Amino acid sequence: MNNRESTQVMRCWAVVAAVAAAVSGAVGGWAYAGAGAGTADILRDLAVGWAYAGAGLAAWWRRPANATGPLMTAVGVTWFLGNLQGTTVPALFAAGAWWEGLNVAVLAHLVLAYPDGRTDSPAARRLVLMSYGLVASGGLLRTLAFDPAARPDGSYLTCRDCGPNPLFVPALGDLFPAVDAGYRAAGWAISLAVVAVVVRRWRRASVARRRALLPAWLAVLVATSFLLWDVLVVLVPAGQPVEGAVGALSDVAQTAVPLAFLAGLLRMRLQRAEVGGLVMEVGGAPDPGRLREALVPVLGDPGLRLGVWRPEEGAYVDAAGEPVEEAAAGSTRIDAAGGTPLALLRHDPAVAEDAELLGSAVAALRLALENVWLQAEARAAGARVVQAADSERRRLERDLHDGAQARLVFALMALRRVEKGLADHPDEELRRSVGEVEHSLRLAVEELRGLAHGIHPAVLTREGLASALRELAGRAELPVVVAAEDRRFAPHVEATAYFTVSEALANAAKHARARAVSVSARHRDGRLVVEAVDDGVGGARHDHRGGGLRGLADRVSAVGGVLTVHSPPGEGTRVVAELPCE
Repeated sequence: MNNRESTQVMRCWAVVAAVAAAVSGAVGGWAYAGAGAGTADILRDLAVGWAYAGAGLAAWWRRPANATGPLMTAVGVTWFLGNLQGTTVPALFAAGAWWEGLNVAVLAHLVLAYPDGRTDSPAARRLVLMSYGLVASGGLLRTLAFDPAARPDGSYLTCRDCGPNPLFVPALGDLFPAVDAGYRAAGWAISLAVVAVVVRRWRRASVARRRALLPAWLAVLVATSFLLWDVLVVLVPAGQPVEGAVGALSDVAQTAVPLAFLAGLLRMRLQRAEVGGLVMEVGGAPDPGRLREALVPVLGDPGLRLGVWRPEEGAYVDAAGEPVEEAAAGSTRIDAAGGTPLALLRHDPAVAEDAELLGSAVAALRLALENVWLQAEARAAGARVVQAADSERRRLERDLHDGAQARLVFALMALRRVEKGLADHPDEELRRSVGEVEHSLRLAVEELRGLAHGIHPAVLTREGLASALRELAGRAELPVVVAAEDRRFAPHVEATAYFTVSEALANAAKHARARAVSVSARHRDGRLVVEAVDDGVGGARHDHRGGGLRGLADRVSAVGGVLTVHSPPGEGTRVVAELPCE
């Protein structure tokens, strides 16, 4: 069964549980009325039970995989079981007397399992089993000794006409006070143990986990307050008016508990949704410092440390350059899909208690870091392609210069000697033919020299970018002013800068109808900034598909640079390439 089918099944059970809650509330209200309860008492009772059921169903529907919703719903359904002692139907009376405390056991289970829907320690699991075991066995023993006719105040309903109890064993009737006291004492002991477990979880929890546990604390506080009142009533009876007022206050307070549970679950859902926006928050090139700042409020751990894997160092390093090492507890490694190390989270061990939240944060981090890693790999691959292309350009330029061009020049020189020797030759047609061949060879040499220069200018390799730009300006079709620093850069950086200016000059002459262009190349903050500004008609776009500027932008991006084109219509064009050079 896949996740979608499992979710549908769980929601079908939620519908069944909703029907059960409605039926149990209706029957419980009817039985409560039979015990003499007034309308206000019945409404308060229905409010508590249906508040648990409604909040549980809402949580169940929103988060089907989390058992918190079903547990809250179960508290609401079982809340009305004790009211069955207000009926004159023997079987219903016995069921109500036996399972009167089941809702308290389910509530203890809910408190110990909140917010993940599962108990996270052996002590918590033992307490859950003890709670259900006490109701099943202790509740049965108490019912066997309970005679409603002899002890009409044996339950919270105080009903003289209710029953009879078909499970009553007369021989055990005299033992009812002792059995009832023992049953209550065991319940108090388990309740105090639940409080102790919750306190321990709170002390060990992270800040975010403590916020998540607040509804459980509210439930424990309310339950403990009225448990202590129950003890006082047993030891020192306070009278019906006081007990009734406290009962009404108890109902009102307990109505707020399931709403607090639901609000806590929904808030956790929003908190996990914040993790989903982590990648967008830190941007396309997140650094460890920004990632950590974004994670701290989500995970609620001010002491959180994040180390990003540095292959050259073979270690995880934080934003300050300090190594981050794994710990026996409280560290989570983040690897790429192929197993490549990406990062290491050092956190409070309590953060791992919320496995769903931590898993969401790790997934978001993995996505962000993989994105950066892939971008870096793509840039490195692009730079290698550009470097290989420039190397091939230089090789072709050398081959043309040292091969075909040299042979043509040699042939031209030989032809000129022939032409000189034929100066006095009587055949004028032959002298004219030799002159035509010499002219064609000279044109071929010039074209070949231009072709070689277009593939890769030799001056760029010999003397650097500044000299190459000045030579390029001298061959331009319009006036060009060059201001360039006389320093060398990596060959692929110089080539990219050169062809950026070459493309800008070509566009200025062919399309912009410019009268002049200014070119600058300067080193600034670890980047070579190359700028070409013309006074043409503007309107150039580097995002135009198939255009020269589009290809230029791709080339600049391949070496990790950025190309910016500012070309408002009628105001000229400004082309700026920023290239990393360190």
